[in-house]
Amino acid sequence: MKAAVLENLEKMVVKQVGTPTIEKEEILVRVRSCAVCGSDIRIYHQGNPRVKPPQIIGHEIAGEIVEVGEKIENFKVGDRVAIGADVPCGVCKFCKNGLGNNCSINYAIGYQFPGGFAEYISLNETTVKYGPLHKIPYGLSFDEASLAEPLACCLNGYELANLRIGDTVVIIGAGPIGLMLVELAKNMGVGKIILSQRSKERLEIAKKFSAHVFISSLEENFRQRVMEETQGEGADVVMVACANPCAQQEALEIVGHRGRVNFFGGLPPGSARIKIDSNFIHYKECFVLGSHGSVPRQHKIALDLLSRGIIKGKDFITHHFGLDEIGQAFKTAEEHQGLKVIVNP
Repeated sequence: MKAAVLENLEKMVVKQVGTPTIEKEEILVRVRSCAVCGSDIRIYHQGNPRVKPPQIIGHEIAGEIVEVGEKIENFKVGDRVAIGADVPCGVCKFCKNGLGNNCSINYAIGYQFPGGFAEYISLNETTVKYGPLHKIPYGLSFDEASLAEPLACCLNGYELANLRIGDTVVIIGAGPIGLMLVELAKNMGVGKIILSQRSKERLEIAKKFSAHVFISSLEENFRQRVMEETQGEGADVVMVACANPCAQQEALEIVGHRGRVNFFGGLPPGSARIKIDSNFIHYKECFVLGSHGSVPRQHKIALDLLSRGIIKGKDFITHHFGLDEIGQAFKTAEEHQGLKVIVNP
């Protein structure tokens, strides 16, 4: 089969490799769509302790089952499936309690397990038994189904931030994740959605989505504007959907009393450490948290939201590339030329 193999930092080679063979409790999937994630770009440039080159990365995947092991009962050849990233080990206390994204092993597709930038992906026994592997509902395209993985991460973020009906939510970062957070918030019944983005061009793209207020933080006083929009009270929930230490610090300045701040976007290696005035937390009685990945339950919910058109996957997809063009796909995603970039092997 053809695959894009990460051989070293900033060296990904498209070449012929052996098509995976499967065991009795495994599944082979023909990859139809694999979306490019910001995490893929970080792995490409900076690496990740869980990724040992040579490796095939990519974890926002949809495809068609072409072979099943003889002990597989719940899936068959021809099933269309979506595959997420975080795979619970199934046996530790976190995984047994439905919190597999907090597993100390932290298995993931496109990390320890081969990913989706290839014509085929084999799903091992652990992934089949415990992982985010679900049948794609009728009428949902492979491209849209691949977005269930990032959408599931957004669901996890809002669950942890305890988003409530009527809340005012500030989302910092108008990339694909930030805009998914916008659309989810709208459908969860919030009162006001405030979206902030440094780039004016990206903010213009964002205006076709459902935020009520758009702030260009390069041209406006971000803190002042948020306080004006919240009558001086601050936001109920602040989602930092970008990899920026300054944005994390600013989030504490604009959250309201008893508000929740979610450091949703991870920072790349070597980022500056943030300085927190703990009095913001003490006197506001606010909560500062993070969220990482998702669990299989959320991946299934995300697929349902996409299939029912509650979240319109097509609105997020702006570019398509073949596997041979993966270098251009990464460049397009990294330079923020659009929104979601899909590789179709």
